[in-house]
Amino acid sequence: MTDDIVVLGSGYAGTGAVKQLESELNGEADVTWVSDVDHHLVLHESHRCIRDPDVQEKITFDIDEIKSPSTRFVQGRVEAVDTDDRVITLEDDSTIDYDYLLVGFGSQTAFFGIDGLEEYSLTLKTLEDALEIHDAVTEAAREASRSDPAQIIVGGAGLSGIQSAGEIAEFRDKHRAPLDIHLVEGLDNVFPNNDPVVQAKLRKLLEEKGVEIHTGEFIGEVDEETVYVGDEKELDYDVLLWTGGITGQDAAETADVEKDERSNRIESASNFQTSDERIFALGDAALIDQPGQEQPAPPTAQAAWQAAEVAGENIARSIRGQPLKEWEYDDKGTLISVGSKAVAHDVKGLPVDTFGGPAAKALKKTVAARWIKTVNGFADAAKAFPDM
Repeated sequence: MTDDIVVLGSGYAGTGAVKQLESELNGEADVTWVSDVDHHLVLHESHRCIRDPDVQEKITFDIDEIKSPSTRFVQGRVEAVDTDDRVITLEDDSTIDYDYLLVGFGSQTAFFGIDGLEEYSLTLKTLEDALEIHDAVTEAAREASRSDPAQIIVGGAGLSGIQSAGEIAEFRDKHRAPLDIHLVEGLDNVFPNNDPVVQAKLRKLLEEKGVEIHTGEFIGEVDEETVYVGDEKELDYDVLLWTGGITGQDAAETADVEKDERSNRIESASNFQTSDERIFALGDAALIDQPGQEQPAPPTAQAAWQAAEVAGENIARSIRGQPLKEWEYDDKGTLISVGSKAVAHDVKGLPVDTFGGPAAKALKKTVAARWIKTVNGFADAAKAFPDM
């Protein structure tokens, strides 16, 4: 009897794993791909839509164009995972049976119990989120004036926060919009816990774009008009974007596998197997053990991209009764855009540790185009390259 493999999620983890499974399997199992959206989004370029919504056409790809005809696709949000009966329940109460399950449905935004933050902030996890931010910034600019500019606050100065602030600044400059942009980070530097050289370069680019940076104090409370930072600072806002953390999806709570209690992310070994040998987890949905390391693999696009290839192969190996491969994250460097400029840091194979300019910008475009080529071919990668 043919095994049923179910893959949850159409981000880097889910999409990459499906592509690998399709190349590994030769009629050995049936693959069902489940996602709450009918497309794959190149998420690390989604901030571009804040400036220009038309970019969405270059960074989203229909599932039907990506998958092989033999892979079944079901659109729906996962509500529950019954590990005893091996059944997935979707939001519409329909069910899908599995023999092997790969959980790659990503994460959701963490609000850390900050009063009012979830209620009043926008987030950036989906294409719809990016378009909503664009609309909100556009509306705020329309209602503002030079004497009374709209106040845009971005909470969290990690990759998403920095890149979003940069795109809002580009929108402001392109449309001559009356906007003040604030980037708030509770820790002492932008791009926290990273090399001081790259932190300094990013800060300089942000300041050159007119972004006011507030570091060293955490957001303590939010109401419908004001963000309260630390003990004394109050920032009134027209648009608030929160990018300050991730936590596991609600559906992960229903799966009877070991999870991190604090983040609700599934714990998986370096071969992606969980405490249930029939369930594999990767991407933002998982905390993936790394051989000889205290910290799990980072929740980044680069890590999910790498992991998906091995995870897909390991499910095929599990079906065949073969030993599973261990995966170790290979950090090939960090590429961060600030509007039309970019910073590259610790890029593997290059003699310079940190650099910017046209070379960094071109390198970031090349990496995104390479992923698009993997997902949907050279033509779409070439078409997208100029807009990234």
